[in-house]
Amino acid sequence: MRNITRFIFLAFTFLAVTDSYAEEEEFPGRSLEKYSMVSVIELEDLHRRRDEFTIVDVRSSFEFDTLRIKGTVNIPVGIEGFDSAVRDLREQTGKPMAFYCNGHTCLKSYKATKQAMMTGLDEVYAYDAGIFFWARAYPDEAELLGKSPVDAARLISKKVFKSRQLDPDTFSDKATAMASRSRMIIDIRDTFQRAGVGFFPAIERWASLQKMEKLRKYLDKAKAQDRTLFIYDNVGKQVRWLQYELEARGLKNYWFMEKGAKGYYDMLISGEGLR
Repeated sequence: MRNITRFIFLAFTFLAVTDSYAEEEEFPGRSLEKYSMVSVIELEDLHRRRDEFTIVDVRSSFEFDTLRIKGTVNIPVGIEGFDSAVRDLREQTGKPMAFYCNGHTCLKSYKATKQAMMTGLDEVYAYDAGIFFWARAYPDEAELLGKSPVDAARLISKKVFKSRQLDPDTFSDKATAMASRSRMIIDIRDTFQRAGVGFFPAIERWASLQKMEKLRKYLDKAKAQDRTLFIYDNVGKQVRWLQYELEARGLKNYWFMEKGAKGYYDMLISGEGLR
């Protein structure tokens, strides 16, 4: 009876995970020639053998702090010194490594695995199902905003995230049409991405994700004054992780710019937003 109950539980868990991510593409990175040498490890296999592996989260520190596999190490694949950090970690643990990022369409896990291979490491794998599949399948072994187990109801679906997006033209029109006391525009790009220039001079605020204390002050002010938030990043991906912070702080009136600053630039170049 206990085995039957366990089987039913696992079946429903699998169906729930599969249904939640039906909108995701089927592992496009696996068919790319440049990652053909990368070995992949599946969700259940990694979970069953997790004590044999060092699991490395290769996303940004902000993404890692928001949602992560419990007990993993954060080494962002884009940082200077990634190679030496990975080699040092192998020397410390002596274990095979599995690199992960956000999910099926995220290529960072492949990039990190390939880069580790090029430094001379063997037994390195891409866990390309990503953090969301893990958190839903094994909530006791994941952390959301520092808390575990993860409540699946608090995981923000792609559909809910997209419902908060506005195309760049609509975002600009909506943000600038509102009275200054009714809205707050925030650019969360880092110093390098911003290059000293914002899209809404004199009326926007700037607080990168590397300066969360400053950003949280803006969020608290917007909530206290019942302002609508208009937030944009570089390519429209970092805001998905900021959404967890907004929801945790009880903010309900907010919008993101679809495709971020890049989308805005593309709009201006194409002339689609010009009237």
